[in-house]
Amino acid sequence: MGRAHEVRAASMAKTAAMKSSKYGKWGKEIFAAAKAGDPDPEMNQNLKNVIARAKKDQVPADVIKRAIEKAKGVKSGATKEKSYEGMGPGNVAVIVNCLTDNDNRTFTEVRTAFNKTGGTIGSAVSYLFAKKAIFEFSGMSEDEVLEALMMGENADYEDLTVAEDGEVKIIADPESYDGIKAALEAAKEDIDFDTCETKMVPSTTVDLDEDHLGKFKRLLEMLAEYDDIEEVIHNANLPEDAEDEE
Repeated sequence: MGRAHEVRAASMAKTAAMKSSKYGKWGKEIFAAAKAGDPDPEMNQNLKNVIARAKKDQVPADVIKRAIEKAKGVKSGATKEKSYEGMGPGNVAVIVNCLTDNDNRTFTEVRTAFNKTGGTIGSAVSYLFAKKAIFEFSGMSEDEVLEALMMGENADYEDLTVAEDGEVKIIADPESYDGIKAALEAAKEDIDFDTCETKMVPSTTVDLDEDHLGKFKRLLEMLAEYDDIEEVIHNANLPEDAEDEE
């Protein structure tokens, strides 16, 4: 079919991958909000806010509905959360968080992905990560952010940076999540968070050579194909294009 067809196919594949990554990110945030409170957005203001932001980002209604249904399944005991730890290609520490109704199926899928890419499952690696509250947003100066946090209650932070493009990033202890979020929302009612979550972050990162990078990207691709897998956390220092693909 020629080079033009191949270019169009590659472009379409990349667009589909980006959409999948975006929908997955929003699905996880909606699931977390629904699981933490009432799965009815009319009874859970945080969930309602997350859904509004997801819709603004053009996330389809069925993606939102699926995430809420998953949270209902956890609450009813129909599904449960499972985590698997291991070492990926190039000695990358990997944590795979899953939501499953069949432990054997999920474990087999995760183990297969590790085995086929030269990794090993079962190594304890969680000590290489720490749970942090992460906020990323624009529209406030550093002074405005600092003033808002000083005025807030339980709004202590560990690190605050402002990029050249005005993007603000705050890293804090998870216990300060609610206080920081409330302080920022009180200071700027229409604040639009790019990131507003608690997650595991690595204490150190690992650089990969070309061979191990290819294998690690394949591991991420295989894990992304499994419906039970909710999140993959790792300490690989990926180049920008690989991060976009992830």
